[in-house]
Amino acid sequence: GLIFYDTKVTVMNRVLNATVQRTADHAAPEITLDPLEIVGGEIRSSENSYFCQAARQLACVPSSQLCVKLASGGDPTYAFNIRFTGEEVHGTSGSFRHFLWQVCKELQSSSLSLLLLCPSSAVNKNKGKYILTPSPITYAEEQLFHFFGQLLGIAIRADVPLPLDLLPSFWKTLVGEPLDPDVDLQEADILTYNYVKKFENINDETELEALCAEIASQHLATESPDCPNKPCCKFTYLTMTGEEVELCPRGRHIPVGWENKDVYATAIRSLRMRELQTPECMTAVRAGLGSIIPLQLLTTLTPLEMELRTCGLPYINLEFLKAHTMYQVGLMETDQHIEFFWSALEMFTQEELCKFIKFACNQERIPFTCPCKDGGPDTAHVPPYPMKIAPPDGATG
Repeated sequence: GLIFYDTKVTVMNRVLNATVQRTADHAAPEITLDPLEIVGGEIRSSENSYFCQAARQLACVPSSQLCVKLASGGDPTYAFNIRFTGEEVHGTSGSFRHFLWQVCKELQSSSLSLLLLCPSSAVNKNKGKYILTPSPITYAEEQLFHFFGQLLGIAIRADVPLPLDLLPSFWKTLVGEPLDPDVDLQEADILTYNYVKKFENINDETELEALCAEIASQHLATESPDCPNKPCCKFTYLTMTGEEVELCPRGRHIPVGWENKDVYATAIRSLRMRELQTPECMTAVRAGLGSIIPLQLLTTLTPLEMELRTCGLPYINLEFLKAHTMYQVGLMETDQHIEFFWSALEMFTQEELCKFIKFACNQERIPFTCPCKDGGPDTAHVPPYPMKIAPPDGATG
């Protein structure tokens, strides 16, 4: 926390350029995607998604081939080239950025099961934020999580921000910071947080009975074996994926009473914290990321900085875009139509601005910082910097 973000990124970029493994004399790996596989809005099966098509084809490419220098200049080098079946695309940049955008859309949809909408978003808190799906994983899923980690690293080297909305707990676990049992639980699952708090704040047995009765009315509790009419909770709880699990051995047969209510509350909290850390999935993600960028770099970054470096800002800063726009010969910032253009953009909502950026450069977000500090034509420019505005091709009009 004592080092400025810009300083960290400068060091990070130097390390990334020093750990390049694919040199100019090696051809970039190429993958072929079939856009027709995903026609029809929702992808028919996850195997057809761009994510799985790419994961299958890159599985046999050594990760060293994906470690390229940071993207810069007019035609930057990317980890791999993409060919769309039946489509003629000029250059490699647009299709690569479109691919990353499409993959993020797939990851945050129901077609792939790697990410799960956080339970809090059901009650309008952290709406649209995702976490890694907390469940035992198969070997095939482990491979997909590994590829997901590689994509994070590939996007960092390409300096293309991924439009991913993940909870801070994901970034904390990724950079190796411990989770906060209060703050992170509240962010991910406010209903469970409130439920646990109710048990922790009970003052006497009457309150406990009232609470169990309230829970019984929501069908979460059963009747007490000692007094058939008295409702009580058992040592079970629902996981984030909706399965009922025992919080301790024989939990289904242990009623919650005055003596063990705190143990019950702690057990539920531990269950959720384990689900948020998802050690199996996170190990695979970190292994994938570590095959593209040195994991030691993460020790200097805070979770928020890691998110900014990987995903950029979820909104478009027009002033920043203006400062990184070049006008080609014959155009001036003061031209009337240029002024009209900027005032039109100022009227756009954030959603419309994202669509404009997607239209102009095939990605929804712009990097958080730009390496072209002085904005001079000779410095390193990373797409979509600078945005170029050119005169019309025709001689008239």
